[in-house]
Amino acid sequence: MPTIVTTSPRGGGPSATRFCSPYETTHDGPPMVTAKLRFLHSPDADPLEAFSPSGPFGILVMAIVGPADGPGQESFDFMLCTPDWFSSNMEDDLTIGRHHVFVKQYDYPRLQAFVEAYCAECSGTSWKEVAEKLSRLGKWEFEDYIS
Repeated sequence: MPTIVTTSPRGGGPSATRFCSPYETTHDGPPMVTAKLRFLHSPDADPLEAFSPSGPFGILVMAIVGPADGPGQESFDFMLCTPDWFSSNMEDDLTIGRHHVFVKQYDYPRLQAFVEAYCAECSGTSWKEVAEKLSRLGKWEFEDYIS
């Protein structure tokens, strides 16, 4: 699972959030494939940019992502919710929060920047490898696909 690293440029200034593997590696093989966010969509809040919740909320967000240097796109779906909404919708005393992104308040530009940064940090030698990394954020449409 990627960890969030916050760095600040020398001399202060705004910090940047980076998602990274705990293992630093170099790559001398075939060209790397990198993910790029194409767009965000929500069947629960359309258009997502205009969503304006007045209290705790939970909505399905579909991150449509493809290779940065090529055609194609696939869906990685997650619940975007406030902790209060999540707590009030728990059916059991113990639950797994997989494919949930928690926010204190809704802010579309921050959400978009967060997903774009996450995608930019996901690379591999094949799209399948990249998609498996992206599936830590949201459920990949082919996650349980058996050929």
